[in-house]
Amino acid sequence: MNNPQALNQIQAMRKILDAVIDAVKASPMGTPAGSLYAVLMTQGCSLNQFEAIIGALCKAGKIRKEGHLLFA
Repeated sequence: MNNPQALNQIQAMRKILDAVIDAVKASPMGTPAGSLYAVLMTQGCSLNQFEAIIGALCKAGKIRKEGHLLFA
């Protein structure tokens, strides 16, 4: 890839996705989605961005959502 800015953005998104997966894995009884969103919100994540992240991870089979709980 010849665009260093795009590469940096991809690497940053990968780190975010890995961190979300790790946070969900840390709680085998389920991670409340609202609590995870609250943490990401303090870092500037909007609700739409959070929902997109969770949706993408669910679609990829990395996590699953049951009600308001997230599982890995």
